[in-house]
Amino acid sequence: MFKKDKSSLLFTIGAATLLIGLGFLTYSIVISRGPAKDLPAGATVVPQDTMMALSITTDESQWNKLREFGTPESKASFERFLTEMRDRLLTTNGYAYGQDIQPWVGNTAMIVFLRNKIAIPVPPPAPNAPPPPPIQQSVAIILPIANPLKAKELLAKPRPLSQGKMVERNYKGVQVTETQGMPDRNFSVAVLGTSYLAVTTDPSATDRIIDTYKGEPSLAKTPGYADAIERIKSPGAFGQIYVNMPVAAAYAAANSAREISAENLEKLQQNQGFATTATLDAEGIGFKSISWLKPDSTRRIAVENNALKMVNRLPNNTIMMVSGGNLQRLWQDYVLGADANPISPINPQVLRAGLKSTTGMDLDKDFINWMAGEFSLSLIPAPAPNPKDKYAAGFVFMVETNNRGAADKSLKQLDETMRMKGFRVEEIQVGGKPAIKWTSQFGGITVTRGWMNDVAFITVGAPVVDAIVPAPKSPLLSSELFQKTVRSQLKPHNGNFFIDTESAFNPKNLALPEFLPPSQKIWIDAMRSIGITAAVIGDRTTRYDAFVGLKKSDQSTPSPNPSPSPASPSPSPTVKTSPN
Repeated sequence: MFKKDKSSLLFTIGAATLLIGLGFLTYSIVISRGPAKDLPAGATVVPQDTMMALSITTDESQWNKLREFGTPESKASFERFLTEMRDRLLTTNGYAYGQDIQPWVGNTAMIVFLRNKIAIPVPPPAPNAPPPPPIQQSVAIILPIANPLKAKELLAKPRPLSQGKMVERNYKGVQVTETQGMPDRNFSVAVLGTSYLAVTTDPSATDRIIDTYKGEPSLAKTPGYADAIERIKSPGAFGQIYVNMPVAAAYAAANSAREISAENLEKLQQNQGFATTATLDAEGIGFKSISWLKPDSTRRIAVENNALKMVNRLPNNTIMMVSGGNLQRLWQDYVLGADANPISPINPQVLRAGLKSTTGMDLDKDFINWMAGEFSLSLIPAPAPNPKDKYAAGFVFMVETNNRGAADKSLKQLDETMRMKGFRVEEIQVGGKPAIKWTSQFGGITVTRGWMNDVAFITVGAPVVDAIVPAPKSPLLSSELFQKTVRSQLKPHNGNFFIDTESAFNPKNLALPEFLPPSQKIWIDAMRSIGITAAVIGDRTTRYDAFVGLKKSDQSTPSPNPSPSPASPSPSPTVKTSPN
């Protein structure tokens, strides 16, 4: 079995599918009119310390377009999910989307995740300390009102409940209607003037939204938010996500098994936000994203966009690749934030200690010190199927050095270490150039390293060195799949990520599907490829473009309880307003 570090892959897939998955939750309440313009609807009534805000278009044609994607299995799973949401929140409460919601709802909806109950630290935190970790979060849905009379008419005639009761109260002049006595299904609803209807899972969340409506700081006033949204807006966008990075970090730390000190958590307070806009096209979903630091942050981002050559050094059948413009800087930045990040995939101290114990060498001084140039890590398929080969693909690492003398010294020392550990270390020729090959005692592991001018390379696994030396005549940049997937207009840029998911998750090529539970594999099987491009556009701002290529299937596999079509007046799937 060929083993690999899947952290980058899983992160990319998670980021790319997050918007889709959360967007499904709004399907039944938000199929209506056209896409939002300027700032997302609801941004002016959502509290500024909201952890995450998701806006979804209500354009029916957009949702129909989304439903064209997927395999029969993923479509069936989608239908089952929508049916469960519809039955839970509309049907069981006596409501139908077409009759009760569609006549008044506006052109977008916003789902937000709020901190509603905060742990009070002792002693009180310093003025610049990170926000205290939330114990619990609430979910709120902000629905713009296109027809105020219809919306109030709905609330004036509540359906009788089979369990619990409806109660009313007044908060700062706003009437609030709530359910009581319904375990795990308590809702709070308020109409904000003639503009919005807010539905929450907690009365305190409703109060906070009303406070914001009355003048408390809103999401729209978050430093850098309006400018960031302007940079990533797209005509006809399907949806948009905003993540409040300091609040999200505090929440993740509070729920992490690894203890995060207040000092380390404070490092993340330099960050302000991350936002992404999703747009549908005929072949998948495109994302325009941005991350930015606080305007008063002491941290600065080096404005470097030097990732230029690596896609021409890899063959056009490359399964996966990640590249960047300066490995040394990337590592240094990662180390600075890793201790404070509860979801960091790699612990720098563990990696350093592991290298030291196995080779006696220092990661930073002996390796990172001379790796201040472009780099790539890729997965390339074996040249031809061979039953004798243990590996179906090989890893290739390439890095441009800023100090060839230091690099040669460290690599020769590494050769000697491997020889002392029982590897056969020999000189070979690759593409007419000298190289070094390590072979383990029983032939289970083969490593080849060498140079292409000032670019050092090392291959592990299948014999793929001939695919990169000499440089391929048909590079990855010329691949049709790569061009369709990595389609960013960010030029110059500072790195790429690309994966051919059909090849990577094909059990005939790799054993990756064995690592995935069936519930996740259904969605992976619906993808063709993923591409990401990053560029630094200022000393506090980074832009990202991404694309997820999706399959289409004319075949449909109806679920046991299929949901009605969007145009049907019968109940449709609805928003999930409970964190369950």
